[in-house]
Amino acid sequence: MNLKDLYINFFIEKGHKQIPSAPVIPENDNTVLFNTAGMQPLTPYLKGMPHPLGTRLVDYQKCIRTNDLDSVGDSTHHTFFEMLGNWSLGDYFKDDSIKWSFEFLTNVLGIPKERIAVSVFEGNELVSRDIESHDLWKSLGITEDHICYLGVDDNWWPNMELLGPCGPDTEIFYWRSDEPVPDKADLTDERWVEIWNNVFMQYNHDQNGFTELSQKNVDTGMGVERTTAILEGVNDNYLSSIFKDYIDIIAKYSGKPYDEEYAPSMRIIADHIRTIVMITGENSGVRPSNTDQGYILRRLIRRAIRHESKLGIDTNSDLFSVLIDMVIEKFKSYYPELETNRDLIQDVVETEKKKFSNTIGKGLKEFNKIIDRGANEIDATKAFHLYDTFGFPIELTSELAHEKGLSVDIDGFHKLFSEHQEKSRAGASGKFKSGLSGTGEIETKYHTATHLLNAALKVVLNDGNIHQRGSNITEERMRFDFNFDRKLTDDEISKIENLVNEWINNDYTVTCEEMNKMDAVNAGAEAMFIERYPDLVTVYTIGNVSKEICTGPHVEHTNVLHHFKIVKEEASSAGIRRIKAILD
Repeated sequence: MNLKDLYINFFIEKGHKQIPSAPVIPENDNTVLFNTAGMQPLTPYLKGMPHPLGTRLVDYQKCIRTNDLDSVGDSTHHTFFEMLGNWSLGDYFKDDSIKWSFEFLTNVLGIPKERIAVSVFEGNELVSRDIESHDLWKSLGITEDHICYLGVDDNWWPNMELLGPCGPDTEIFYWRSDEPVPDKADLTDERWVEIWNNVFMQYNHDQNGFTELSQKNVDTGMGVERTTAILEGVNDNYLSSIFKDYIDIIAKYSGKPYDEEYAPSMRIIADHIRTIVMITGENSGVRPSNTDQGYILRRLIRRAIRHESKLGIDTNSDLFSVLIDMVIEKFKSYYPELETNRDLIQDVVETEKKKFSNTIGKGLKEFNKIIDRGANEIDATKAFHLYDTFGFPIELTSELAHEKGLSVDIDGFHKLFSEHQEKSRAGASGKFKSGLSGTGEIETKYHTATHLLNAALKVVLNDGNIHQRGSNITEERMRFDFNFDRKLTDDEISKIENLVNEWINNDYTVTCEEMNKMDAVNAGAEAMFIERYPDLVTVYTIGNVSKEICTGPHVEHTNVLHHFKIVKEEASSAGIRRIKAILD
């Protein structure tokens, strides 16, 4: 039995209900491009909304993080990873959370307690020291010298400056080394590897300071890849059973060893193919593009192609196709949508590979133009232009320049590249943050409006097979993707607007009820991703015009939406249309 199954079964025995993994593309969440942690899809429930399955939940969650994409290639970083999590929504708190974590690690996984160290919040002038967590760990046999008090940067979630639910956490570390375990833990020593984090949402932070929450939550997270590597006794995540099959195939195709020179490229290919499959294999319709998730997908595919070439593998080989099938086989029992979309995933990657070949060709023409102008050096600006516009890695530019007897300002390139990274990270900070800072009144209105739009599309276009394929909501507008094979006419757009506004003016009541998932479907309830919902679901009904499985939030009456207007209708990807609309 693998780590995921052991974890789920353990917490089910502790009274938890398993919930399915949410898609990696968030639904109605504009704060992130991807779900980056298990808690993100549970935000409404952590804020107090009742969950249909109760107050004890457990899952494994698909996650994608790309804010440190350029670190992928070492032995520990990944873009796609799975996060194990168990939650208490106002139920148990520190005592059970810490005791069960210790029990799972030592009794189920067989980790000696001597190889465990923990950190707890040291306290400051605003919030007192977390003595309770310290004492609980000590009562379980963790020695005083293996319990470390650390500050807000290490043991407070999410950030002490942010308003909203927050609290201390306790992080659990494992001594990953053949060296003897130190008597006193120094958690700055990289051989102490964090494997689990238990967050205790204990306080609400407002303008007046920190006050105890009436509903105190527990949110935990354990990385599958890192913990599996630890359990299997390898210091390189890519040598664990999760990745070893992929690495072996890449090594076979390249004829190169998995060593210091070639391992980074092999890791990048293995990691990126997994992520590509997870993004493309969902039903959200994300395809390679130059914006948002589509840009990340395109970048991942092209980066994998570049490293395939760097390993000397013919980019026309079937390596990617073989790897894609391997990923699907490993994950299809957990994420059945991957099997359903197998052919689509293969087609998307193959198409993008062909497009990138064309881009490389254009880059070579640009490179030759530089040569024809009589340049005796590829300066930093030109080198970065080749990278940023045509996808040329600096290694390729250097190789081509060397053949022509030219030098390349590599130091200058790396300076421009670092500046570009910093700007990208700063610009994307809002896209990669997460938390419980709140869903405002206007976002709640837009969320309800998506349900009305979904219903109106079916009526006006006379097509009951139209379904939501994605949405994004901000304070300024709503964006709604749906499956349809042509552009809408002006008359159709006008009729859709009028119908939505008619329903708004009718001031329908929005009701909420919990029911069995299949009963909801049989009653006509719409669902964006039916596979993501548990057996017991929340159904929102708007008058007699809309019934959807959803996690909310929603307004109570439709007339508070005032007036709905479509500002743009366009293609999102093949077979997917996109509507942008506002409420005024």
